[in-house]
Amino acid sequence: MRPQFQTHLVNGTTGDPVLYVDFQFRRRALLFDLGEIGALPARQVLRVTDVFVSHTHMDHFIGFDTLLRLMVGRAKHLRLYGPAGFLDRVAHRVLGYTWNLVQNFPVELVIDAAELRADGLLYRAQFRSARHFQREDQDPVVAPGGVLRDEDEFRVRAVPLDHNGIVSLGFALEEKAHLNVWKNRLDALGLPTGPWLSELKRRVRRGDPDDTAFTIRWRDRDGEHERVETLGMLRREVLCEVPGQTIAFVVDAAFHEANRLAVTELVRYADQFYVEAPFLNEAVTRAAATGHLTAGQAGRLAREAGVKRVIPFHFSSRHAGQEALIEEQVRAAFAGTDS
Repeated sequence: MRPQFQTHLVNGTTGDPVLYVDFQFRRRALLFDLGEIGALPARQVLRVTDVFVSHTHMDHFIGFDTLLRLMVGRAKHLRLYGPAGFLDRVAHRVLGYTWNLVQNFPVELVIDAAELRADGLLYRAQFRSARHFQREDQDPVVAPGGVLRDEDEFRVRAVPLDHNGIVSLGFALEEKAHLNVWKNRLDALGLPTGPWLSELKRRVRRGDPDDTAFTIRWRDRDGEHERVETLGMLRREVLCEVPGQTIAFVVDAAFHEANRLAVTELVRYADQFYVEAPFLNEAVTRAAATGHLTAGQAGRLAREAGVKRVIPFHFSSRHAGQEALIEEQVRAAFAGTDS
């Protein structure tokens, strides 16, 4: 089974944090953090629909200008999520430019931004190119369990983490159910592959009743065809449901008990755990002073959460040339052989 989400650290393990998550077979992508994105081809940037920003230190948010520049003048709808204070940061960035010519564009860029506050609400604002990106506040909504985005196929949850006195959000991207198609069973039923399978998966994930009539339409060399079956029959005979994929992302978090509990709960049993490991174990004092993790602490969190794979990154430049040692310390702590 090929995973639906294809992940890529845009700047490797030592550059600005940016995790690009591409959807298999769809022209869509998500970003986790928004550091420098110059290494991404424009066509990949333009697939992005949602960006989840841990916090707005420069190396986590400077790519916003590049994103904005590529999307202005195109019919795009971009969603941004961040911690408390994020709406002000977005407003300052978009209003830092002069937009007197934006009315010349025949299409509109719409940016919906939201910030997760300590009261569990998502506070929201919209910025539209047709209105010169003036901030338009909207009513806040509840974010149950820290859920920022909830769709038929996936959800994204966030938890606030302490980063030297400010909030840095950790994220978990959770696929709700991975639905594979049994090609041999399709053939046995005399049914073709096609776009109808995407609609079938969508309605199964949505929980439509099994006795719902489902119409299948397709075209081949013999002309157009139509067939009606029940959703339940197609679900049982055509689809194989397996647990969904989980990708977790944690950066810039101090190592203390509150953060440890929050991180391990967020990332528990994740298939992939992208975690910052800026410092070698020997630099534990420096890590504590700056609100970051050491390699061993990152590996310990991964082990305690029972993740399947840990991917350390965001290595400090002070350890240039020692990247392999950082990774070795993470692996040792993850395996429990570091003592």
